This record gives sequence, C-alpha cells and structure tokens, in this order.
Amino acid sequence: MTISTTIKSIQDIMRQDAGVDGDAQRISQMVWLMFLKLFDAAEDDYAWDPDYTSPIPNDLRWRNWAKDDEGITGEELLAFVNNSLFPGLKALSTDVKAGRRGQIVGEIFADSFNYMKSGTLLRQVINKLDEINFHNQQERHLFNDIYEKILRDLQSAGNAGEYYTPRAVTQFMVDMVNPQLGQIVFDPACGTGGFLACALEHLKAQAKTADDLAAIETGLRGVEKKPLPHVLCLTNLFLRGVGTPDVARDNALTRRPYKSYEEKDRVDVVLTNPPFGGKEEPGVESGFPKAYQTKETADLFLVMIVHLLKQGGQAAVVLPDGSLFGEGVKTRVKEKLLEDCNLHTIVRLPNGVFAPYTSIKTNVLFFTKGTPTTEVWYYEHPLPNDRKAYSMTRPMTVAEFDAEKAWWNNRVENEFAWRVPLADIKKRGYNLDIKNPYEAAQLYIDPAELQATYAAELAAVSTLKQDLCNVLTAALLDQAD
Repeated sequence: MTISTTIKSIQDIMRQDAGVDGDAQRISQMVWLMFLKLFDAAEDDYAWDPDYTSPIPNDLRWRNWAKDDEGITGEELLAFVNNSLFPGLKALSTDVKAGRRGQIVGEIFADSFNYMKSGTLLRQVINKLDEINFHNQQERHLFNDIYEKILRDLQSAGNAGEYYTPRAVTQFMVDMVNPQLGQIVFDPACGTGGFLACALEHLKAQAKTADDLAAIETGLRGVEKKPLPHVLCLTNLFLRGVGTPDVARDNALTRRPYKSYEEKDRVDVVLTNPPFGGKEEPGVESGFPKAYQTKETADLFLVMIVHLLKQGGQAAVVLPDGSLFGEGVKTRVKEKLLEDCNLHTIVRLPNGVFAPYTSIKTNVLFFTKGTPTTEVWYYEHPLPNDRKAYSMTRPMTVAEFDAEKAWWNNRVENEFAWRVPLADIKKRGYNLDIKNPYEAAQLYIDPAELQATYAAELAAVSTLKQDLCNVLTAALLDQAD
C-alpha cells in the first residue's frame, strides 16, 4: 500500500468517529499521532549517542504503547491517551530536566487534543500509521510530499486556510532572496512553516559538513501565535530533520517591546506572509512608535520587519493590495519602508493564488535594508492563458515564475515589467498601487477605430449571409431540375 493510500485510509477511518468534526480537527488529530511516530523513529537515530536519554517517560513512548497492532484498544486505549499520554507529555513543556527537545514535545501536546471518541477506531488509525516506515529515507521523502498535501488541505478547512502559502510562491520568494549559510532566517508569522521548510532545503543544498547542517538548524527562527499551525510547523520541521525547531508559540507583535530589540537580536533574512485583513487585539499597537500605531495587522508586521532586519538584510513579504495604498498611518509606514530600505521589486500576483481562503489580490515585496529606495520595479505575474483564475485543483506552479527569474538580473521594461522612480511615488503620496502602463495602453482603443471595425465586421457578416443564401438557392434549383 502506498503512503498516500495509507493517509487516505486514516482519514476515512476518522470520518467514522463521532468526535472528529471537520477537516481541521481531522488534520490536528493525525498530526500529533504522526509526530509521536516520527519522534520515535528519530530516537533510534539519536541512540548512537551513549549519553542520549529519551525525554519521554518510557511508558509514553510510541514503541511501548502504539507499536503492537494487537495492543490496547477500545476504552482502555482511550483512557490511556486521555488520562496518561496527554497529561504526561504536556507536563514536559515546563520540565527543565527534559531539555529543549522534551519541552518541544510538551509544547506540541499543550496545544493538541484527542478528538476521537472510539478507542477501536483510534487503534485502527494507529495501526495504519505504523505502516509508514520513517527509517526508510525514500518513504520519508515521499511522506514530505504527503505532508505538503495535508497542509494544502487546510485551504478548504475554513479559516485554517490562512496558515498555508502556496508552495510555488514560497519557493519563488526563497529563490530570489537566496539565503546563505550562516545567516539567520526568520518568519514572524510562520503558520505551518512553509517558508522555514523551503529555506531549510535551500540551505541544505549549500551544506558540505555536519557543522554546516547544525548551523542551518540554529539559524531558522519562527513565531506563530495560533495553536494548530504551531503544531503543524514544528512537525513540518521535525519531519525534515530539525531536532529542536526554534519556533515560539507567541504573537511576534507583542512578545517583546519594539524598542527593546538590539543589534544582536536582528536577522539577515525575513520571509513571511503575515496575516492581513484582520485587526489586532486592543493595545497591541501601543507598543509601536506613535507614527505607526494602527490595528491593521499587515501594517504592524511591515514596520516590525523593517525594524528587525540587519543593515544589508533582505526581506520578501506577501502583502495585499490594500497595504500599497491608503493614507494616514499607511502613508507613514510606506515612507519609512522607502527611506530605510531599497524596495527594489514588487511582484503583483493574479487572482486566485490564495483561493479559496481569499480572493484578495496580493503582492510580494522584495526589499533590502540599509539604503533608501530610488526606484521600484514592478512585475505583473500573468495568469496562464488557459484559465481565468487559480483553484484548488489547478493551483499556481513553480515553473510559472521562470519568466521573472530570467528577467530578475537583466531588467528591461516589457508588457509585464515597468519601473517607477521614487519622485513619481512621492508625487502620488506614497501610493504604491501602480497599474501596469503597458496593459493600459493595450486596453485603450480609439472609439472611431472600434466603430470602423464593427462596421466592417457587420458588412462581412452580411456578405457571408448573402453568399450562403445564394448557395442554398442554387442547390434547391438543382434539385427541382
């Protein structure tokens, strides 16, 4: 049985359980089980170290209660999971003796729940999951792809879709920023960890030694305030070999006062898709300088990102169209961005990239801190010719960004790309919502020309009708003869 078939079987079993309500709960249930199995497989790898001791109490380790497909089931299994497993693992989050690895296990279970009500069905799920061999590198690699699909499924799970950025977008952003070994890569709203996972693979390709790999792990940092995506992110990174992911369960906008960040706290790279369209809880904005105080989440994140970057640091940030225009605080936020950073590129994404979660048009802003902006290049990413919008079944693909990549280091204006000097942006009151001038030129046609074209087409249709009438008349006359 293939891994994808196994996962589908697990989902089908969960659908029979009265306690699991909807996709989000089903995914959450599956993830904590996956994590425990993954952790158990990883502990076999850690065993080469004679000093290694499992942070998980012996009776709570996967191998000692879940591994045996003839093991406990029914009410006995439910009682064990609810009354022993969860309380025991949650307690690790504050157990200093458990070490960072044990505390991560505790953090995952502090935000997880056992939704299943049938111990018999739970045993069936466990047995199916145990068919996946995480010691087999090929199967583990395949499971990475399955996990990506599970994360994509969140897009149809109500508001959970906000946690997933399409892989094509994350890959393009990472490729263009091109983080390097030794740099600190940060996502202040990391969701399920798509940017961190993509940056991890990008950096792994540069690694040559074990020390390089260790440096990559310590250089990846994230913050996520909601429990489900936080658990998904930790599992996502753990699946890719990060033993102790540095991902805080917190609100990046409030975890530290704005003024408290020092040079040692700054980062080299920010890759993120911060939440937009929402409002922060009262008082969050008071921690920011008065000129930038707003309840709009995306604007606060942009101010914080500029503040957190080192001199020479780079960022790629997904923002909605609404962040590009607007007055008052929005104007001051954009003015700060253009003064403190070189906003060298804005890639305008088409409709449907984040469907069905939102139809709001979005943009990717690329900027480097340390020198002010002198001009902004825009690139309007076109929809493929065979569709009007993206969808769940036909999403954006990585290959679609090949045109941008080819243009990136040899920039010329064309039907998709145009350049706007800073002086023009200032004249517009720092409105960055600048439409494609080439598209406008293509869309404008002189009315007199349209009228002449219409008249010619009518005449052609009239002639065609007369010709057809003549052919039919001749045919009828032939039959009459």
